[in-house]
Order: sequence, then structure tokens, then C-alpha cells
Amino acid sequence: MYLHKFMTMIASVSLSFAIVGSAIVHAKSNEQYQANEVSLAKHYSTPDWFRDAKLGIYFTWGPYTVAAHGNEWYPRWMHFDFEDKDWKGRKKGYHHDFLKWHTEKFGHPSEFAYHDLFPLFTAQKFDADEWAQLFKDSGARFAGPVAMHHDGYALWESDITPWNSAEIGPKRDITGELAKALRKRDMKLITTFHHARNLQRYKGMNKEEAMQRYGHLDSYHAYWNSHFPYVEGLATASEDPKLALLYGNIEEEKWLDEFWLGTLKEVIDKYQPDIIWFDTWLDQIPQKTRYDFAQYYLNAAQKWGKEVMMTHKDQDMPSTFSVEDFEQGRRDKLTGAPWLTDDTISKWSWSYVEGLPIKPKEWVIHDFIDIVSKNGQLLLNISPKSDGSIPQNQRLVLKALGDWLKINGAAIYETRPWTIYGEGPTQMIGSGHFTKHVDYTSDDIRFTTKGETLYAIALGTPVDELTIVALAKDNSLLNQRRFKSVKSLNGDYVESWQQEPDGLKIKLRKGSPTQIAYAFEIK
Repeated sequence: MYLHKFMTMIASVSLSFAIVGSAIVHAKSNEQYQANEVSLAKHYSTPDWFRDAKLGIYFTWGPYTVAAHGNEWYPRWMHFDFEDKDWKGRKKGYHHDFLKWHTEKFGHPSEFAYHDLFPLFTAQKFDADEWAQLFKDSGARFAGPVAMHHDGYALWESDITPWNSAEIGPKRDITGELAKALRKRDMKLITTFHHARNLQRYKGMNKEEAMQRYGHLDSYHAYWNSHFPYVEGLATASEDPKLALLYGNIEEEKWLDEFWLGTLKEVIDKYQPDIIWFDTWLDQIPQKTRYDFAQYYLNAAQKWGKEVMMTHKDQDMPSTFSVEDFEQGRRDKLTGAPWLTDDTISKWSWSYVEGLPIKPKEWVIHDFIDIVSKNGQLLLNISPKSDGSIPQNQRLVLKALGDWLKINGAAIYETRPWTIYGEGPTQMIGSGHFTKHVDYTSDDIRFTTKGETLYAIALGTPVDELTIVALAKDNSLLNQRRFKSVKSLNGDYVESWQQEPDGLKIKLRKGSPTQIAYAFEIK
């Protein structure tokens, strides 16, 4: 029965080893890129260094962590009245009490606005070198900040917006310090941007008009494509030029050119990021402006002599020159084009909040292996406190990830997918964004390959004899090849192995150490 299930799974796989393993050739041009897809597609969207790296770390960190309440959308929800009848029946605990909580803690938003939190965002414990070393020790090969979240606060020294970390709050160039520390350790820099949502696209509308425009008659979706709601009497409706810039209360044409595109150009020129990553709502930016960004970035990189890349979600940019990203999700099958997952180390909020529950290390490591086996890479988010400290429970997960990679990294780094991604009884529920968690077992196997070496990774420690059906003797997947050696990457713990008609059988020595995942090198 198991063999039948396995052969059924193979039948569903649409890609062959020849397709997955072959090099995808992209034209490289010394000509200047133009702001159109034909020209931009000459760029190799997925550099080999990215496919080799597999793992990156970033962090959702800003003034909202001063409140440490709810989630990183605190700057939005603190302006809503959750006693509104339209909210009745909504699940409590996620959006239900921000305004009430803010008023009790700091004062009503009309008296203590979101920007009044900025001076309290001190980051006094932030140490760029210590953070960079932590990221490197976790096994990451690229890292960087959420350079700007939906709230419009810049985590770099900016000449475009006064609402930046060098001018208010930490009084430090967070991105600049970290970029230097990362590159000292031969790591790549990623900067992520979420500010496409910062513009108030419903300026002057009341709640009912905004809901009608969006097409949903409930408060949750009011002003949905804007982070800040336009509320008379609050800072979000201020005509003061400085406040209007922060809260996105300016004309769209000016905002697009001077703020959305301007801040991107500034970070490109100042820090030369290796990856620029975009959150959802990029589709709210006109295509011409998006292409203007890509043209500027790629021409700058050509001048630097660097291989860079950019990402998108959904259909927000063409995959001809940008890598697709899945938020808190992944593919359920092997794909021909490389992709990225952005996931968080916690179970819900991306930013630090009091009592933040952290995922078990097994979840993080198993999901990471599954992602790599399907031609993906992982960008893992952590959640520092407002003072710049990284909680110990998050550090322990990063340490476990790094410890596992120190032993088993050969099965991950510089690898490419095999003919199939894996086998086993546990199946994902859905594919794409926000996939549901599944608990893998040691009978779930994932494959990677490097040259003539095949790696099989059991997602747990095999207790009894392990049978890998895909590697059965004379299986057509192997093209008549026979194995000459099978060993575990953590040491000499394979007692016996035999390639038989029903599978490759591996037995570990009695008393072998347990691992979150067991990687076998097969020659």
C-alpha cells in the first residue's frame, strides 16, 4: 500500500530531474536597464548565491514595540473604536481592545498619538555586531531589517523623512550599523519594505464611504488599503506637513515619487542591499512606478558589479525579474522556479508583544528542510524588544537551527532539488500563503542533491529500520544507478544499509544520538 501511495505521489510530480537540475540561462547585459519588462527580464532574477544560501534572518522592529501589545499593526488599530457595533462578534484577542488599551496606558490618541511613542523607542541594548554574529551562528547567510513597515518609520538615517531612527528614538543608523556588521562576516544584506500601504487612499472619506469603496460593510475593512485611517481630531488627519508625511496624508503623486520611490532609492544608494523584499499591497503602486524602482535598482547594481534580487507576492511583479515570496506558507510540491518563504519565529505577531509564544525548534527546522527540498529558501523573522534585546526563547530556537546546520549543513547549503522533493505519510494542507502547520515524523523524508551526492533527510530520528521507497533497487528515478555508500552526517551511526526492491533500508546503531532531523549522505 505504501509503495502504491508513493507511486501515486510520483505521478503527480510534473517536473523531471533534468528540468530541475538544469541551469537556467539568463542573458546578462552591460546595457542600461529600461523601465519595461522586456529590458528588466534580462536580469537573472535568482542569483546562485541566493539559491546556495537557503536561509536569511530579518526582524520586525520599530516604535510599535514600545507598546508591545497586540501585534505590529498597533499603529493602525489604536485609531479604531472597537465598541462599534460592526465589530461585535469578532474574535477577541487580536483586534478587540487596542484603542481602549492605548488610552489606559498612554492616553487617548488625540492626546498621545502614535508618533509620541517614537522617543520611547530607545534601542539602547542594540548591538549590531552581536546581532550579526547571532544571525551567522544561526546558519543564516543573509540578514537585515524591516527597513520600513506600514507605519512609515525609517530604520535608517534618512534625508527624506524626519521620522527615522537616526533622528528620533535610537538616534542611530540601525540599517547602516547592521550592514557593516553583516558584511564584515561575509553575509548579504536584505532590506524589506512594507510602505506601499502607508498612503491614505481614503482621505476625507468617512467610515461608511471607505467601506463602500472597498466593497465590505464592516469596520475591519474600512480604509483597508491604507495603514492609517483618516479620523478627524487625530494626528492621522493633521495637515501639518511633518505629520502628514508620517501618516500618509498627502497627495498620491507626490507620495509615490518623493516618499515610496524616494526612500527606496535612498536605501539603494546608501547601503547597496543585495535583496530588496516587498510586502503585500505592492499592487497598489502603479506599474510604471514599480518598474522605475526596478530599473534604478538593477542599474545601480550593475554599476556596483553585484548580483542583486528583488521579491514580490502574488502577481505584484513579473517573475521574469523578481522572485515570488509566500507569507507564512510554502509550496506543497517541487517547482521549477526558485521561491522564498517569509515566516516568523513566533506563533502569531511578527513584532514583539508581551507573552509572545515562540514556535518549537522542531517546527522551524522541519519546515525549513521541507522548503529547501521544494526549491525554496527561508527568510525567518525574529521579534526584538524595543530596547534592542532579543528574548532568550527566540535565541534558543536560532541556536538549535544553527547547531543542526553545523552538523547537517552539507545537505542544505549549495544543494539543488532532486527529481522529487520527498516521500512520507504527512501531507501539507494547502499551498501558498498562510499554510496550516503539520507535524512531521521520521518516516517523512526530504531529498536534496549536490553533484553526484544525494541527501535524504528524515524529519526526526528513525527508531526502527528506515525504509526509503524512492530509493528502491531498480527504481526508474535512479536511472539504473547503484549506491556505494550511505552515511549519516552526524557521525558513524549507520549500522547497516541495503538497497532492496522495496526501498533503501537504513538501520542506525543502538544508542545513536537523537536529532531533530537525520541527514544521510548517499553516494
